Amino acid sequence: MTKRSRRTLDQDDPLCCCEYIDRHGGRSHMAGCCCDCEDLDEACDKWMKKESQNPGSLSRVVATISDRLRVPWISGAQQVDLSLIPPLILLPVFLHIAALHYLLGIVVLTAVPIMVIWYYYFTHRKKGRTLFFLSLALFSLFYMFYLFITEVVPHGDVNHLQLCAVTAGVALTAVSLMITKRGPGYVRPRPSDTHSTVTYNKPPPDVDAAYLNGEQHQVVIANPEQTDESGTAQECVQRRNWCTVCKVVRPPRAGHCRICGVCILRLDHHCVCCVGQANHTSFLLTLVFFLLTSLYGISLVLRSVCPHQSVMTALLYCPDVYKQYSSALCFTCAWYCSIVTAGLLHLLILQLINVSFNVTDREARLAAREKTGRSRLWGLVIDTGTYSRGFSSNWTEFLTMSKASELSNHKPSDLV
Repeated sequence: MTKRSRRTLDQDDPLCCCEYIDRHGGRSHMAGCCCDCEDLDEACDKWMKKESQNPGSLSRVVATISDRLRVPWISGAQQVDLSLIPPLILLPVFLHIAALHYLLGIVVLTAVPIMVIWYYYFTHRKKGRTLFFLSLALFSLFYMFYLFITEVVPHGDVNHLQLCAVTAGVALTAVSLMITKRGPGYVRPRPSDTHSTVTYNKPPPDVDAAYLNGEQHQVVIANPEQTDESGTAQECVQRRNWCTVCKVVRPPRAGHCRICGVCILRLDHHCVCCVGQANHTSFLLTLVFFLLTSLYGISLVLRSVCPHQSVMTALLYCPDVYKQYSSALCFTCAWYCSIVTAGLLHLLILQLINVSFNVTDREARLAAREKTGRSRLWGLVIDTGTYSRGFSSNWTEFLTMSKASELSNHKPSDLV
């Protein structure tokens, strides 16, 4: 096997749309993705000879494939995350298989949620970043809308006003999700915390890209030693709120997200992205828009494929729906949307209850683990009793906290 020498990048030489800088720092081209693949050749050669693989060979093969999975772009080919691909392939395949027979539908619609839940706990246990759930959410939304346009609307059972309502719901959901992805609000160093600052052009791989927001990677070397007139009590609070990873004093209710690798203001939880002070309101709006659109779309689909049944009973009993594949596919998608809607409705109810008691999901989990909170509403919420000021005041604070976050948001920087 001949190994080719890699050309180093000339910083003044621009990339064409199909060129990129590989993980070794050399210039590569998408047309040559099958050439000069030492890691792949070595693994395949040992597999053909029935020899044992070298330690770490599989991880190098995955890294090579992930590095070469690119799409052309103006400033050079952009890398595509591997976790984006499975939903794009598996979801349509599973739904079309489920539409072949009602027994297959039961198996598939039972297996898919189980696999998604397993993958959720697997990635959160490993504290690894993944775009799988964002890809699944967006593709589910737009694929269901595509099937609605191509399979339900041509039947003539949906008028123009109903079509506009569904389209507006999908658009509002997508816009709210985009606003949510802008960032949760990051903890920035105070001047008294900062010792010195160093700027790099390349960000580290374990930091949320939205945290840098296209800026240069700025590393703040912070000073953990604090001097304050309040004495020992203030120093104890600072030590308790000191983040050993970000090297910054966290304000009250802030927390460190081990998946994004940064500290978040009023951290609630990590979903498709971190949910914190700056995007918690838009996250709730995303859930509301999605649920309203989904419920309305499901009712329209069931009225189309089961015209002689009420909407409440059509989901459980729709005779002869599997005689025509198009109707069976729409019925299967209605069931899939119902399962997703039920899960997100449960999440929305918990979020609304937490906001009413002015408790974040992170605070509730910590209080339940340390047994410092009171169980309310049959255990649906753990009231810490620390920040609650009444129903109306809690909601007023929640609806205005994103503006306060924007006022205190400074230039993005990474903390060391």
